[in-house]
Amino acid sequence: MQVKRHALLSPSIGTRRELLSFHYGKPGSGQKIYLQASLHADELPGMLVLHHLKQKLAALEASGDLLGEVVVVPVANPIGLDQTLMHGHLGRFEFASGENFNRQYPDFVALLGDKIESQLSGDAELNKQVIRAAMGAALQEIKPASELASLRHTLVSLAYDADVVLDLHCDFEAVMHVYTEEPYLAQAEPLNRFLGAQAVLLARGSGGASFDEALSGLWWQLAERYEGRFPVPLACLSATVELRGETEVYHPLAEQDAANLIAFLQHRGVVAGPVPALPAALCEPTPLAGSETLTAPHAGVLVFLRQPGDYINAGDVVAEVIDPLSDTVSAVRATVSGVLYARGIIRYAAAGTDLCKVAGKVAFRSGYLLGA
Repeated sequence: MQVKRHALLSPSIGTRRELLSFHYGKPGSGQKIYLQASLHADELPGMLVLHHLKQKLAALEASGDLLGEVVVVPVANPIGLDQTLMHGHLGRFEFASGENFNRQYPDFVALLGDKIESQLSGDAELNKQVIRAAMGAALQEIKPASELASLRHTLVSLAYDADVVLDLHCDFEAVMHVYTEEPYLAQAEPLNRFLGAQAVLLARGSGGASFDEALSGLWWQLAERYEGRFPVPLACLSATVELRGETEVYHPLAEQDAANLIAFLQHRGVVAGPVPALPAALCEPTPLAGSETLTAPHAGVLVFLRQPGDYINAGDVVAEVIDPLSDTVSAVRATVSGVLYARGIIRYAAAGTDLCKVAGKVAFRSGYLLGA
């Protein structure tokens, strides 16, 4: 195992942060797998999962059973990790800019443009190498101008040439769920099953230039652009894995999640040994555009009547918002049927507050599909 230190651009005199990456296996010996945790720095379950995963990877490397390269970044956001306000940890947005740490990653389609077309051929494997080389060259041309930009640039530079990229997050209160791009569903299906995902949300570009889609989106977009002319493989399965809720930081859960990730790597041929049988799927994938976010009709005390993981029918009352001054009790009803896969953790709702999410089967939204 090799540890690499990546200095971030200093935001102020006398201050400098760094990012650490842990490298297992031999580069170029097989597939490259990249995993990172806590890009939203107050989402901690992924850190514990990668703590357990690192120990397993070290043992596999020592025994010669690691057949590819695995890069692990257990703390993907040292900037947000240091952001506290009156004892409250706020790791989703950078204080300096107000920007979401998981937005505004490079648009490789725009960066590459048509520059690579003359280098493409009828060989899909060679085309993959050409495209990855062009991505690397484009990244070298970028000169980050802020600490946040240097963090984004460092993370993408570590991951752009990986075959699998897993970005470990969590929600407030939630069941295990996964976001990935629709063209990669076949590749993602084993991951979803091994993790026990209870919701799988699919999109073809959800907006916001999130980390995962910056790496996966290029490939299916180029495949569509050059269809019938040059074969372009779907060479980067990238997914955002939501490891349940933010307080579910327990060794048994993290140990099991790490073991499930190793099983997925065995299935991919990155870890030696018998290929484990695929578990049964716990859900049918649904469109991210079919996910309904229920909101508070007015301010008041929030009382949930349904739990994460419950199946909700359209018209069901999921929560109540109660104004104890007027004694107004407002029922919050779902308008779609599906799994209640995530809900908020705060029990006082201002008018318009997002309360929970239901994974509907029919797309009804378009454009920007992500939250703040």
